[in-house]
Amino acid sequence: MTTKRSILSIFFLLFAFHSFAQILEPVKWSFDSKQNGNEVKLIFKATIEDDWHLYDTSLPDGGPVPTSINFEDTSKFELVGELEKKPKPTEKFDQTFQMDLRYFDGQAELIQTIRLKTDEPLTIAGYVEFMCCNDETCLPPTEADFSFSLNGADDAKAEAPAAEQAESDKTTKVLTDKGKEGSTETLWLFFFFSFLAGLAAILTPCVFPMIPMTVSFFMHSGESKIKARLHAAFYGFSIIAIYTIVGTLVAVLFGPDAANWLSTHWLPNTLFFIIFMVFAFSFFGMFEIVLPSWLVNKSDKQVDKGGFLGSFFMALTLVLVSFSCTGPIVGAILVESAGGEVLKPIIGMFGFALAFALPFTLFALFPGWLSNLPKSGGWLNSVKVVLGFLELALGLKFLSIADQTYHWGILDREVYLALWIVIFTLMGFYLLGKLKFSHDSETKFVSVPRLMMAIATFSFVIYLVPGMFGAPLKAISGYLPPQTTHDFDLHKIIRDEVKLVSSTGGAINHFDDNELCEEPKFGEFLHLPHGLEGYFDFEQGMACAKALNKPVFIDFTGHGCVNCREMEAAVWSDPRVLERLKNDFVIIALYVDDKSKLPEEEWVTSSYDGKVKKTLGKKYADFQITRFGVNAQPYYVLMDTNEDLLVEPKAYDLNPDNFVRFLDEALEEFKKRQ
Repeated sequence: MTTKRSILSIFFLLFAFHSFAQILEPVKWSFDSKQNGNEVKLIFKATIEDDWHLYDTSLPDGGPVPTSINFEDTSKFELVGELEKKPKPTEKFDQTFQMDLRYFDGQAELIQTIRLKTDEPLTIAGYVEFMCCNDETCLPPTEADFSFSLNGADDAKAEAPAAEQAESDKTTKVLTDKGKEGSTETLWLFFFFSFLAGLAAILTPCVFPMIPMTVSFFMHSGESKIKARLHAAFYGFSIIAIYTIVGTLVAVLFGPDAANWLSTHWLPNTLFFIIFMVFAFSFFGMFEIVLPSWLVNKSDKQVDKGGFLGSFFMALTLVLVSFSCTGPIVGAILVESAGGEVLKPIIGMFGFALAFALPFTLFALFPGWLSNLPKSGGWLNSVKVVLGFLELALGLKFLSIADQTYHWGILDREVYLALWIVIFTLMGFYLLGKLKFSHDSETKFVSVPRLMMAIATFSFVIYLVPGMFGAPLKAISGYLPPQTTHDFDLHKIIRDEVKLVSSTGGAINHFDDNELCEEPKFGEFLHLPHGLEGYFDFEQGMACAKALNKPVFIDFTGHGCVNCREMEAAVWSDPRVLERLKNDFVIIALYVDDKSKLPEEEWVTSSYDGKVKKTLGKKYADFQITRFGVNAQPYYVLMDTNEDLLVEPKAYDLNPDNFVRFLDEALEEFKKRQ
């Protein structure tokens, strides 16, 4: 019995070693096409291993990289409609990224219809970029090449890379539908948010005074009450139609293929930030944003024609005249929705327009209600100023996205929080009448609604203050820069010091600083946790290790690797681990997902897939695969100065004792080789 258990133990140890040593490929892609005349359906089919999931094409900021289809040349065809997904992705709370995410399990098909612009045979090539995770680890963003050969009206078959296609043909899975799509709830919430925005737009100086004016126009038009009310109802319908058409145009122009570019590129995010700032300054009364007068006048002239046509142009005139107040709100809805989903901007604009048109329609149908409306006055401008403060705060999010992606270092977490604290404090003082703008009327007393809003605002400010010292602020974490950008994290400092005290019997032991040979490359935007110092370039780190005659600790990590952060928080912070890393090793952290471009002399051509790696992340993702046969993070490698392994590499393990043993065995082996 003992012998049998020993054999089984050896078998499982070998199996575990093999599992760590293999290249993980949980998602296999195959490609096909169906052609009907000049229209072709390009089919991208993913077969996903059990317990793994492939992320959707549209995801919130701060999460994993969404799946995207990238074409090399689009000059000979055009996209038709939205990207079709079979089945609909499941939406659940992802424990790894601590947010709601959509993903596919088992199998997925992405179908993009295109329309050919030429009758000649052509090849459509490109790659699918995707990211997948299981409950234990996430793989870095990966690319799968595709090539479709289209010949006239014949059905075309795609040519997948040979090894990938052969592996995909071996795998056949049956997909079971896991229930209705969770994004339905998200769309309803977005509709509700947009509806509330429409109600808020009514309470602005550009819109509210127009309610009695426009209703009076219909009730004194010389027509019968029935016709007047019918035209008023059509007027409200026209408002909804105009805004919804705008949402539809956004859906067509910013379809799924633009999602990744819009969410990460510096240009659109910086542009959105500037737009939000300009409108905020306008709301504060610095200047007035209006559309060209000729456009408004041309629409207004058509109103005199009367009838349904006159009602439509009356609605168009309202939309144009109220632009200076509704523009920022409408823009916020469109920016929020322009993430690749076709339905979202349409639903958002419909919700906004429905609320916006509601009072005009109702008051036209029931004109007696007009006597109950509050008179226009300074309170309308107060609404506009409060919206300006909100525009100012929310606009920072777009600059933050660009800042994180391109490592500008403008809006670290504490800077971002400081700005929010100041903005909302000023907003609270404004609500109490302690801060006035040039076009504000005198506030003799504070009304109960303003007092309640001021209390809510100052309570929010108090909630933000602990974030300046490292509190996670989970309720708004999606709007804040990542915790890693926070320079002064009191929570971590106290926790580390307590652990040091407990491990040394009451005396706090401060370790010596890492001894570095030179300033680390990429050190201006890449950092190690817990005050550790090291390198982010393999060659530079190895040169220093040879100079200092120290073993090397290689950390294969990534910005989006949550398990890496868990290891750093739970294991690296252990005083025993921290002491060894600080004093006994040269640390080299290699980020496999960093998008920083390398100079041409540092490009490498992969021996694994033959591609040229031009970014820091792709270079070291390829290095991990070709050198160690692994593509999962975290992954820790201990080497001597000759680049030979000291012990077997280690992966995700939250037991600090095991990690201490791992480091000690490597140190002992290093001493033996001296």
